[in-house]
Amino acid sequence: MLTLESAIQRFTERFAKSAQATAEGKELIPGGYSRTSFNFGPHAVFVTGGDGAHIDTIDGHRLTDFNNNFTVNVLGHGHKALSDALITAIPNGVSFGNPVLEEAELASILIDRIASVEKVQFSCSASESVMTAARVARAYTGRTMIAKFEGGYHGFTDPVSVSVHTHQAPEYGTDGNPRPVADDSGVPQETIDLVVVLVQNDLVETERILREHGAELACVFVELESGAGGHVVLTEEFVQMLRRVTTELGIVLIIDETVNLRAAFNGLQSVYGIEGDLTVMGKIIGGGLPLGAVGGRAEIMSVLENGGVAISGTHHGHRLALVAGIACMRALDVAAYERLNTMAGRILTELSAWSAARNSCFTIFGRGFSSLAYAFCNEPGQQVTTHRDYWHKVDADKTQTLSLELAVRGYFPVARGEVSLSLAMTDDDISGFIATVKDIVIEMES
Repeated sequence: MLTLESAIQRFTERFAKSAQATAEGKELIPGGYSRTSFNFGPHAVFVTGGDGAHIDTIDGHRLTDFNNNFTVNVLGHGHKALSDALITAIPNGVSFGNPVLEEAELASILIDRIASVEKVQFSCSASESVMTAARVARAYTGRTMIAKFEGGYHGFTDPVSVSVHTHQAPEYGTDGNPRPVADDSGVPQETIDLVVVLVQNDLVETERILREHGAELACVFVELESGAGGHVVLTEEFVQMLRRVTTELGIVLIIDETVNLRAAFNGLQSVYGIEGDLTVMGKIIGGGLPLGAVGGRAEIMSVLENGGVAISGTHHGHRLALVAGIACMRALDVAAYERLNTMAGRILTELSAWSAARNSCFTIFGRGFSSLAYAFCNEPGQQVTTHRDYWHKVDADKTQTLSLELAVRGYFPVARGEVSLSLAMTDDDISGFIATVKDIVIEMES
């Protein structure tokens, strides 16, 4: 029977050079690398490169990439149109103290796709654009507090590093009355005091909390399908309530499409039939290079040009990121989204039916878009509908065991239990992943 201990041993043996590189890196870099999200159980897996749907590790193994840099690489690795665009652009210079025409070109693409977006401002990452969105909302409303959901990840900056990776403890409050708690010791209490936390899919308590703080709240940040803090799909009824109440109370609704822009051609907002006041974007819009954006109604965005808010970074709207982003977004036409979601739908449907038929505790969830999550629940048939369900229903050790074994057997997921697909994948890649998951689950439950 597979256990977490045996999976860790197999993983470390399989990726021994990566383990060594992690140890050596710790002499130079805190933790061994600059992103804590690289952690994969005992250590990260180092790569030398990637091609199509695959990555090559320093250990000499080729893995099918179901991580894709945490949803970024929607085209796969080395996509020709993207590579050609960058190779053409580089000889003409990469960094200027002047605007470039590509900025308006990418802005136009995003405005055309997302109905709620009338103007766009670029940054170097979605984390930065979240900071911009919060400041814009505060300037526009004249209010100071912000609201976010437990488990909602909106970057690593102080105002949103609150109640992302929570756990069952008294300081987090009750299910109906959650309390904001900093994710890091470096976040000051004064910052935490300006944050209101909400619970996903709790219609009654979320509306109550919003109305209780309505006069103080500048904005609400929401992922319609959350990711890094735990994969949760919001119900349409809940989202409609959120839009109705924030409109009534004059609260700016900020929809974070950083991950979810890969869900649908017009963004996940279009699937739910709502429009945010502001939208944060990142990941795929840079085609693999660092780029973030905030867009929204022209009335709200006007504070960025009327002297109300001044946002300017040295590399904001960097030419190469814009060039890559244009190439990526143009490649993501309607047919591309249909293919991505067809592959995701197959994984979701086949593994869900198989698990139910064997009365397994293995669960795969999501709306069927190209970013899915999996977990071992404590009982068969359990579903995750709020971040707090991860406390009560999910067996973290077994979920981690599955992730480690997938990597050992040639499929590289997100360690916490997520997969992101790319257009470079084939039907055989999907079949192989499904078969491997089944094999591992059978071994774990034998």
